[in-house]
This record gives sequence, C-alpha cells and structure tokens, in this order.
Amino acid sequence: MGNTEDEMRIDQVFLSLNLLKDAIGVAVNEAVTSLAEVGNQADTIHHMLWSVIRLDCSLYGRPFLRIAADVSKNLKSALTLIRKCKRRSILRRIVTIVTQADFRKIQRLLDASIGDLRWLRSIFDYDVGGGSIELSLPPIVSNDPVLAWVWSFIAAIHFGPLSDQMEAATELASLAQDNDRNKKIIAEEGGVVPLLKLLNHGSSADAQIAAATALFHLANIQERVRLIAQELDIQMIIRILGEFPMRVQIWVANLVARMAEHDPVAKEEFGRTNVFIRSRMEDMIFRSRTENVISLLVTLVSSGNFVDARINKEIKRTSNLNYRRDLSSPLSSYWDSNHKIKNESVNPVVQHKLKISCAEALWMLASDSVANSRRITETKGLLCLAKLIENEPGDLQFYCLMTIMAITAAAESNAELRRAAFKTNSPAAKSVVDQLLRVIEAWDIPSLQLPAVRSIGSLARTFPSRATRVIGPLVELLSHANQDVATEAAISLGKFACPENYICFVHSKTIIEFDGVPPLMRLLRSGDRPQLHGLILLCYLAMHAGDSEALEAARVLTALEGAADRAVAALHPKLKELVPQAIYHLQIHRTGAHPHRPSYVP
Repeated sequence: MGNTEDEMRIDQVFLSLNLLKDAIGVAVNEAVTSLAEVGNQADTIHHMLWSVIRLDCSLYGRPFLRIAADVSKNLKSALTLIRKCKRRSILRRIVTIVTQADFRKIQRLLDASIGDLRWLRSIFDYDVGGGSIELSLPPIVSNDPVLAWVWSFIAAIHFGPLSDQMEAATELASLAQDNDRNKKIIAEEGGVVPLLKLLNHGSSADAQIAAATALFHLANIQERVRLIAQELDIQMIIRILGEFPMRVQIWVANLVARMAEHDPVAKEEFGRTNVFIRSRMEDMIFRSRTENVISLLVTLVSSGNFVDARINKEIKRTSNLNYRRDLSSPLSSYWDSNHKIKNESVNPVVQHKLKISCAEALWMLASDSVANSRRITETKGLLCLAKLIENEPGDLQFYCLMTIMAITAAAESNAELRRAAFKTNSPAAKSVVDQLLRVIEAWDIPSLQLPAVRSIGSLARTFPSRATRVIGPLVELLSHANQDVATEAAISLGKFACPENYICFVHSKTIIEFDGVPPLMRLLRSGDRPQLHGLILLCYLAMHAGDSEALEAARVLTALEGAADRAVAALHPKLKELVPQAIYHLQIHRTGAHPHRPSYVP
C-alpha cells in the first residue's frame, strides 16, 4: 500500500475519531451524573491523536491504523455507556442500570488507548522518544511483544538516524532468524520496503549488510520472495554487485541465491534484466555495455590470478580493435573495475567467501532454468567454473560442481543449449569434462562425486562413440562402497546405453568391455533404488549387446527372468516393458538368430 493510500486512510480514521470525541462531549453534557473524567480522557485522546497526525506517520501507517482501530472501539464503548446515563424518564432510568464497575472498565480502556498513543508518538518522534529505538510495550500488544518490537524497528528504519536504522535492521534479522511467525509479522507489518531502501543506502556497508541479512531470512518461502521481488529494483542488485564492498556483495549474493531457490519468477527475472552502463576507461575513452545479475556473479566468482592473465590478453587484443569487445564476457565488467579492485586492500578470506556466495547463487539461478543456464555459458562461465573446481577445494568447489550439474541438466533437456555449450571441440566443454572426471577418479568424496557423475550422465549424448575415458570411470563407480554413488553411476551409464542415445549399441558394448556386468549383478541384490537402476541398465545392455559372452557368463537371462517373475514392474513402470524386451533379445541370441536393429535418430 502506497503512502497516498495510507494518508487517505489516516485522514479518514482521524475524522471518524474526531466525530466520536465530539459525540462523547455532547453525551457527557446530557448525562444525569458527572462524567467529567471520561470527557477529559476523550479530550486527551483527541489531542494525542492530533500530535501523532502532525508527524509524518503516513510514511509508516501500520501501527497507527492498528492502534486507531482499537481507540475507535474503546471510544464507541465509552459513548454507548455515557448515553445510558442521559436524562430520561423515571422508568427508563430504572431499566438502564450503570454501575461504578462499568465506569471503571471504560476508564481503564481509555487509559490504555492513551498509553497506546503515547507509545505511538514515541516511535514516530525521536525527540519525544529520547533519540533511540523504543522497546517499551504499548498496552494493545502487551501479550505479544514481538509485534511492538517489529513496529518499533521498522519505524526506526523509516525515521531514525543511520546508526539506529542499522541497529533496527539487525534486530529484525535476529527476529526473522528465530521462527517463521516472526518472519510473517515482519512482512505483514511492512518491513520489506524500508529494508530494501536501507540496502540501497550506499553510505554504510554495515547498514546494507544488516538489511540484506534481514531480507535473506525473510525470503524462505515463495510468498515472501514474491513480496520482496515486487518491491525490489534489480538495477540496485546489479549496482551493488558491480560497485560495492565485498562484505556487502556477499550478502546480496546470498539474497539472490535464496530468492532464486524459492521462486522461479524471481529466478528468471534475475537472469533476464539487463542494465545499460556507460563507463569511462583510464584513457578517457567511453565504452558502453549491458550487465545483468548472472554476468556479474560470474565476474565475481572468477576474479583471481587465472582471470587476471585472461584480462591482460583481452586488453591487448581489444587495443587493436578500437575497444570493440565481446560485451557478453564477464571479463568486460571486471576489466573496468580491475584497476579499482587492485588498489583496494583485498582480504583473501572475504574474497573467498564472496566467491562461495556467488557460486551458490549461480547454482540456484541455473537450477531448472534453461534460459539462465544458457546465460551462464554465454558469459564464458563454464571455463571459470572448471578452473575453480580444479583449484579451489571445499565449499567453493562443491557449489561450482552443483552449478555445472544444473547447467548440464538443462543441456540434457534442451538440444539447442547442448549443441551450443557442449560442442565436442569446445575448450570450455572439454575443460569441464576433464574436471568432472578428475573429481570422479581422484576425489573419493561422495558429496563431490555425485554431482560430477550426474553431470557426465546429462552430457551422455554429446560424447562420441568409444567414449572410453568417460565410460571407464563410471563403470568403476558401480562397485563403490557408497550405494548412492554406485546407483548414480548406473543411472548415468543408462543414459549412454538407452535407445534415445543414437550410439547406444557402441556405448553398451563399451560398458561390457569395461567389465560392467558383474557389479551390475551385485546391484540387483541391493536396496530398491540400486536394484531399479541396475535392472534398467542391464536391460539396455541386453537389448543392444545381447550377443555378449559377458552377459551369458553372468547368467543375466536367468536374473532377468527371475526379476520378471517377481513383478519388478512394481519398482518402476518402465521395467514392465524393458524386462520382457531384454529377455527376448537374450533368448534370440542364445538360439543363434539376429533380431532386427532399428535405426535411432539423435
């Protein structure tokens, strides 16, 4: 709700309360007994309301409207009681009995309204509040202190000095971290807009971090992410990622990751929005470019020695081309800020944390998004990610692997992206595959091997025939002690051997040549998930290389017939068709016949 709407509502509420006060004054004069105390309370309420209205409470009208509604209810109750005391006939006075207890109750309610308004004025007027955040509780929320604290903190961000704004944002972040009810209250009471304004405040990195932290904790469900996205200016995010200190960039990258994780609309908007930037280089030549969140994240995650070398080459190349450059490259924006960055006192620990946050954000942006995955590959992000996987063990390596996994999954579902980003002769694609295989073979860490194996499986259609350097390591993992790793290897090998892969016959023979049948047979004796994917791969091998002696020696036909008898279709509907087909091919080869091999289109 905008300020204009708040102003209209506040004016309407004030007019209504003013009419109630006047009505109470008239009723007091007509009362049979003295009700001066109640009248005085009504006058006090009127004066306090006027003092609050004179402040700019329309900038944050939530607590005013909530308290004014309660004041209105109390004034109406007082008016009803006073009218019962109006001079009437004797009969009327006999049936309308007003006790002292009724008057005391009304007086307590009006005193509570006065207390609420006094507290309200203190959070809007820092001179009245003593120049600090008000943490006392108004009577209206004495049983729910969180609501009063939230009102006070949000008001402090609106009206207080920068130091109080930072403190209030920190307190909101702490409340939001505690539980979802607090998050809901902060969002419903209008906390998002002032936090975003504080995030955009460039004069204090600590204040920006406090605001970004609070927003990060709020953005854990789609509803609140949408609320933030509606008010968020993505140009602000781009500006922060491009210009502000690393400590601020870390939390903004975290916020981008959280929002992308919980809302697909926000995810696509982060990748789609481009900002036109005109900048001046050191030799006074002006240059223009467009930036978006993804390109800046790739720039930040790739900053380091190996990128510096690329930047120097880029500068030399472009100096011969009148500074016409590939504006889609992350090196372009990094080039502009390179001089500034090199002259800053860069803390390596902070820089490493920034890379981790940016890598996680890229993972969330690429997940289930072909468009964002394409944008990452267009910014030369694949090469950067491959280098980081090679040189940066730990969390950074993990998030880079997860980003690669998300991009390859998108490429698996989109032939255009697959052909553009993972061409056989592409240096970036080759570098990615090399690092994935290195993780699979050299790092016996399941949390790293799993995304690497999935990525290789997603790229199965991009590998040529006799892809022994890829298939061999996957077959080795079929015997891995970790059942999840072994199962994932079976799934990935299944993508090489499935009918949708046009060279499935060659890949199936290669899997068998690498002695993949024995560990597959062992998977059939494992849990449901390993058994399922082991059976699927075994069926593919039987269908496409049924004449193999390895299948005969391992008694695969007997195993599949036993699986058919056990109604393996219960594990997966796909097996209902695959198992009979595999049995048929094995039986045909056993009798010496040769089934017709259909042609497959890639």
